[in-house]
Order: sequence, then structure tokens, then C-alpha cells
Amino acid sequence: MSEVPTAPKADILQSDEWQKAVDYSITDEDIERQRALLGFDQAARTREYIQVATEDNIRNFAHGCGDDNPLFTDPDYARKTRWGGIVAPGMMTGVINRPMLGDPVPDEIKRLRKSLFKGIHVFVSGSTWDFYRPVRPGDTIYSFNGDETCEVKASEFAGRSVITVRRDVKVNQRGEVVAVYRILRVLTERKTAAKKGKNLSIQPASYTDEEFAAIEAVYAGEQVQGANKRWFEDVEKGDTLGKQAKGPLTVTDVICFHAGGYGFVPYAPTANRLAHKNRQRIPAFYVKNEHGIPDVAQRLHWDPKWAQAIGNPMAYDYGVMRENYLYQYLSDWCGDDAIILHVHDEIRKFNYMGDVQMVTGEVLAKRTEDGQNLVDVAVKFVNQRGEESVRATATIALPSKANPLPMYRDVPRDLAHKAAQMMARHWELGGK
Repeated sequence: MSEVPTAPKADILQSDEWQKAVDYSITDEDIERQRALLGFDQAARTREYIQVATEDNIRNFAHGCGDDNPLFTDPDYARKTRWGGIVAPGMMTGVINRPMLGDPVPDEIKRLRKSLFKGIHVFVSGSTWDFYRPVRPGDTIYSFNGDETCEVKASEFAGRSVITVRRDVKVNQRGEVVAVYRILRVLTERKTAAKKGKNLSIQPASYTDEEFAAIEAVYAGEQVQGANKRWFEDVEKGDTLGKQAKGPLTVTDVICFHAGGYGFVPYAPTANRLAHKNRQRIPAFYVKNEHGIPDVAQRLHWDPKWAQAIGNPMAYDYGVMRENYLYQYLSDWCGDDAIILHVHDEIRKFNYMGDVQMVTGEVLAKRTEDGQNLVDVAVKFVNQRGEESVRATATIALPSKANPLPMYRDVPRDLAHKAAQMMARHWELGGK
């Protein structure tokens, strides 16, 4: 892939607005302030699009990911499973949140956060999930979060970058930890990314009728294990998890993911008066388009010119879209009675408009631990250019002849105690 020395010659990229949009740098002071914030947890006051799980929003979220698994979408089917009703796809927990009340943020923390990494582009580059309970209709999800790590690295894509991991602890209305979600974020300078322009030589994908028919054939052959138990005794190291297709990616896919419940709060796309209020609240998040209209910086997921402005050839997906596609792949394979306990993924390449991902996996190992029968699996997404765009591992508890209904792991005692304290304080402060 050849190096492209300059950004594309679109009018927006030559304007003062473009220069203003990209003229932000990562500073040593920002890095020092970020490191000073490590270990501080606070109640998440974000009011997401979804605050309480319902049969409808669980189904809509699954459908927004292209997932038709009846365990998530068909109440009559789900009532006959071990769960007795609809449960949410595990990673949906990441988009559900009702504001948790907590003590005021100390002034020192506020000073450290003020204008931190202003104008710096943020990529979700992977995540780690630990699941402890299912989310059912009627469950309200709260959370508390804080940054765990901060590293500075030289990035192939954008020169200097900062890599942070934020831990989100997801808690239900009973004060029980449902999941722990660790988000890997890469912060890069927009001007550096645009100047390097490494990816700008990538051409949009196109398909002949025969090539598209081959993609459709993969979809047609996909299997959902569902009510058919995948017995631990029948699984061996090296077994394949099958093959699934994801894509070709379109703007419609991004719209469906938002419509399914991905709010991107507090930077959510908004319209008219709400957009006006948002522009006053976070002006740095709005950059004029080629028509002189301020629009959200996240439009790089559907606006090709703005995507080019930060050094990419075209718009691309949210990393969390592929993470949820990963969960679908795993849940389709393991069946209704299994429990996905742990998932780790790395987003290694962009997924551009028109790209198709082929998802494959294999069993790495099988073991028995604390009475549970576990399999470790590896999964990868490979695009039509032959590039590995996602690399992932997962641990799944499978049913066995001796233990036909595997269970979730216990929540670490210190984490369970902290979650109970956080929820107790929420109720003390009059939380709903």
C-alpha cells in the first residue's frame, strides 16, 4: 500500500474551517492529567436511549445488528428455553443506562478533565467483557466507570497516540453486577492522521453479480444452534465454529445500529433545537461540512468527505458494531443453554463502506474449572482484501452430560461490594 503525502483536495480540506478542525495536538500536559485520573470511579449519569430493557427494545437491538436469534427476538420461543423468556444479547448491556446518582465530583477531578484532549479524535480499538448475569425485560441498568490505564505509543496510522482503558461496571436495579465492560480507546491527532494519509490509497469495494452471490451463499448457510445443545463432550480442540458473513457495509447498517439503541450519548446525533443546544454545549464536536453547516464530528461513519479529512478514504463503521456481530457469531454457535462468560477483541483494521467481513473461528482448548465445562475459542474477521480486521478470543461454558445447565461465574467479592455501595448511595440520594 503506497503512502499518500497529502489529504484529498476537497474544498472543505483546504478551508480555514478544516485547518481549525485538525489543529489540535496531544500535549504532555494532557497525558499527565489523564494519568492523574486513573483509578477514580464515578456514577455514570448518562441517560441512554434505552434505560430499561423490554422485549421490544431487545428485539430491535438484535435486529439492528442483523441478529434474528429467537432467544432474543421471539417471546414464545424464549419461554421454552432454560431462561423462561427473552434475554438480551450480552453486549446490549453496553448501550443501556439509567443515570446513577452519586457524590459530587471533586473539584480537582473537574480541573483535570476540563478541555482534556480537546479536538483529539477517539477510536474504539477493542474491548474486554466479563458477563455475570443475563439482562431480562424489566431490568434497569446503571453503571459506574473510570479509567484504568493510559499508555503513549507511536501509531502507524497517526503518529503519536494515547491508548486508554476505561472500565464500566454495569449494575441492575437489585444492585447486582451484570457485566464489566473494558473499552480500549485510541486517541489520535486529526492533523497527523490526515497528513500521513496511509489508508487513502484504498479503493471502494465493488462486486460482480457472481461475487455477491457468493456472499449470499454464506448467509444462506449460516446456522443457529439454538435449542440443540452443543455438548461439551462433543467439542474438540481445533473444531471450527463455522463461517458467517457481515456486510458489505452500508450507511443503512450504521442507521440500523443507531435505530436499534446505540445512542452515542452524550454526543448523540440530534436534530433542530436539540442540535442547536448541543452545538452550544460542545462546540468543538461540531465541524462545518462542505456547505458551511456545522455537523457532528462522528459523521465520519457516514460522510466520506469528513472521513477523508481525518485520513481515511471513505466512511467506516463503529468498532462496537463488529463487537456485537462477534457476540452474534458466538451465541449462534454455542446455543441457548451455553453461557458466554468472557470476550476479548481487538479492532485491527477499519471496516469501510462496501467492505464485507468473513467471520471464522476455532476451538483453542477445553477444560473443567470450578465444576464448569469451558471452551476457549478464537475468532477472526477477514475482509475482501484478505486483511484481518478483528481478532478475538472468548470463554464459553457449555452444557455437559453431568452439568446440563452451566452457570455464570461469581462476581469478585470486592467488586460486588463496591457495586452494592454505589447503588445504596444512589437510593439514599433519591434515585429512581
